[in-house]
Amino acid sequence: MADSIMTSATEHIGAQSEPVPDSYYVRLDATRFHSTLHSQGAWNDHEQHMAPASGLLVHAVQRNHPRPEMALSQVTFEILGIIPGGEVEVTTEVIRPGRTIELIEATMSGNGRPAIRAFVWRLLTGDTAEVAGGDGGALPAPHECPPAAVSSVWDGGFIHSTEFRSVADRGPGNGAVWVRGPYTLVDGEDSEPVARFLAFVDTANGIAVRQDPREYMFPNVDLTVHLFRQPAGGWTGLDTRVHFGPDGVGLTASDLFDEQGLVGRAAQILTVRKFPSPEG
Repeated sequence: MADSIMTSATEHIGAQSEPVPDSYYVRLDATRFHSTLHSQGAWNDHEQHMAPASGLLVHAVQRNHPRPEMALSQVTFEILGIIPGGEVEVTTEVIRPGRTIELIEATMSGNGRPAIRAFVWRLLTGDTAEVAGGDGGALPAPHECPPAAVSSVWDGGFIHSTEFRSVADRGPGNGAVWVRGPYTLVDGEDSEPVARFLAFVDTANGIAVRQDPREYMFPNVDLTVHLFRQPAGGWTGLDTRVHFGPDGVGLTASDLFDEQGLVGRAAQILTVRKFPSPEG
């Protein structure tokens, strides 16, 4: 599989002889980006992984519509099809402006069609420290957790460029990890912590698998994240449970953590399909 990853690098970074930038994307102009090998997907070599793609969409929203007094509180990513590697376009639009509540739409397109559409709610911040709280707990610190062998289950440039630390393995479909990556979202650009945090949330569907992905496919068709506190630090914590229904539909549900504690929750709806046998 490693050879196929390298030969497919041209779809992500151009000529095979070019060095891979220390980023998931390279900006081409105001709206166009080129994915690098570090954003390569786990299901197919020519696709992007949804995780860095979602981070790029949030990066574009925060950069195109800066409002430091607002907090990103909810975002839904609708996955409209294959997320192609290579050149993509990201556009954003404020579709519900407001002083205290705002809704922004962001779209990633490639190969002439939309691939992801995101809807981002932002809320005006204020001082509510005297009533802050809730039952959420915290995960053990990342440095206390051993490496998680996620790359033994999944291939692809994004997985191989990402650090996973195992918090708990409670059996198929139930586990917790810390996740981080060494690269910037866009070459030469700073990203807000919330964009970097969200760039790893979609890995939840792969860190607590219920079935061998060589026997079953279970890609998600969406990702919805709710945040009641803006995440800080370089790690994304995922405490995840995966459910498969009897009719080809599944659900991945995760509590989200930074090193200070719970920050929100995420959910992904899955389409569950068994690979056909070699005999057909």
